[in-house]
Amino acid sequence: MKFSELSRYLEKLEKTASRNEMTQILAEVLKRAGSDEVGKICYLLLGELLPAYRGVEFNIAEKLMVEILAKAYGARPEAVGRSYQARGDLGDVAYDLAFTHRPRRPGGPSVRAVYDRMLEIAEVSGTGSQDRKIQRFAGLLGELDSRSAKYVARIPVGKLRLGFSDATILDALSVFSSGDKFARKRIEAAYNVIADIGAIAMRVKASGLAGLSRLHAEPGVPIRPSLAERLRTAEEVVKKAGPEVGIEPKLDGFRTQIHVWRAGDGKRVTLFSRNLENTTAMFPEIVVAARRLPVTNAILDGEAIGYNPKTGTFAAFQETAQRKRKYDIEEFAKKIPLSVFVFDLLFLNGESLLVKPFSERRQRLERLFSRTQGGGTIRLAESLTTGDPAVIERELRENVGKGLEGVVVKKLDAPYEAGSRGFHWIKLKATTAALERLRAGEGKHDPKMLDTVDCVVMAAYKGRGKRTAFGVGGFLLGVRGRDERYYSISRLGTGLSDEQFREARERVKKLAVAAEPKEYDVEKNMAPDIWVRPSLVVEILADEISLSERHTAGKPSRTGRAPVRGRKEEWRGYSLRFPRLVRFRDDKNPEDATTVAEIAKMYTAQKP
Repeated sequence: MKFSELSRYLEKLEKTASRNEMTQILAEVLKRAGSDEVGKICYLLLGELLPAYRGVEFNIAEKLMVEILAKAYGARPEAVGRSYQARGDLGDVAYDLAFTHRPRRPGGPSVRAVYDRMLEIAEVSGTGSQDRKIQRFAGLLGELDSRSAKYVARIPVGKLRLGFSDATILDALSVFSSGDKFARKRIEAAYNVIADIGAIAMRVKASGLAGLSRLHAEPGVPIRPSLAERLRTAEEVVKKAGPEVGIEPKLDGFRTQIHVWRAGDGKRVTLFSRNLENTTAMFPEIVVAARRLPVTNAILDGEAIGYNPKTGTFAAFQETAQRKRKYDIEEFAKKIPLSVFVFDLLFLNGESLLVKPFSERRQRLERLFSRTQGGGTIRLAESLTTGDPAVIERELRENVGKGLEGVVVKKLDAPYEAGSRGFHWIKLKATTAALERLRAGEGKHDPKMLDTVDCVVMAAYKGRGKRTAFGVGGFLLGVRGRDERYYSISRLGTGLSDEQFREARERVKKLAVAAEPKEYDVEKNMAPDIWVRPSLVVEILADEISLSERHTAGKPSRTGRAPVRGRKEEWRGYSLRFPRLVRFRDDKNPEDATTVAEIAKMYTAQKP
């Protein structure tokens, strides 16, 4: 396929907000693509060159792209910069320049040729690498028609976003392979274990759905993490997951998946975060300890957190969070040493354990740690088995007393549900008033809000008074719908420190866009001063979920449900009452945000 042909599909995708239409367009792209290019096309559709876990970055900021465009089309950088300020989109600037300075007939290089050259540019490093990137990228743009240049220029600066994620590509793979979306569940199950959309697409293209049965967990390729559902009381937990359950502390650190395998004469170790980012270079002490594990190969799931073994105390998340950095790594490793508390074993010595019951996985994990010399850096998470709600309450209170979030309760006969949130794992977290009662040792855990809410920052409002110095004074927050759109649920303007306002301003500046993203659904009366592309996730604590006519999350007029006569609340959406910022969640993608369906469950489960 020529890249000019792909760019026509990209233009169609950009112009539609219909999920079904996007799926049909993508299915057509998959049908037209060759077997040797379908994986590359899937990466490009998501604005990537390789899966995120491969850690390939362009390191081309907007300022550098301005220089590239000037070089490609013989323009002055100052003029390109002014055009960018006026247009607000480097892709549109590239289109204008290509159309004006170097008009070309459709044709040009193939998708594979463009992809390979972009990957070569991304991998350029060392002395003079910036100049070489400018030269090579400018050369590539000079070979493209104006429409192709538009989309190629957007990819390195992270602005390709076409309004869909890998979930829509999974739907398209189902339509391509079977004619409808009914195969989606089967394709997604493979993707949950091999989190590489390009590899999945190549397998489906080459061998159909039958080819997915030959895909298995593999050290070095991340598995999408299992997630926990929410319940309010210990009694509900035992009733749902019992008669007996496993109980573990809910640590407040970094979700860390440890992969170990033999390569040559030694062992290779790779670490992945909750959102499958490769974090190996950030945590050298964990890598050293993982190499000492008595395994040929293994995949372990755990939580990395600052921990003092002498006192048995855990660091606050804000302190642990300082370890996630690209610079001064060795210095901060000494300052804030981490321990990984391993709570699950997914793969061991050539055998996938994903389908084994939790009780068996735990037993094998305990046997492994009985032979482990991890130097204290890799530890076995505590676990006990009970069917008594009073024991769960006790464990919850003790963990909250240690500064932890609560407990995770696990169904003993459940497999590891990769990429899935369900009642195989259930979290009990202490929030708001319930937290204060627990810390005071009063009563049972029976909160109004079951959990904090992970929201996407959709927009910002300019500040007044003291906040004018920050540049922003409030934010519009949203949650994710099943259609991959984002629906407003709250404004946030209180509870932030001066430092958090300053940090938010810098983040908003980098993510600001000229117009409302097409994947947003916001009432007109909520129009903000600055729209923000879906990228930044924040954890929000609220007193309760209420109903509001101002917000669109769960609003029947957005879902097509008919109103119930005489019930005005039927036309309201959900909102958060007294929201406060807990923290920025850099370990989560917008696709990981709380969903409207989850909000609906939390609203229904609220204590009256």
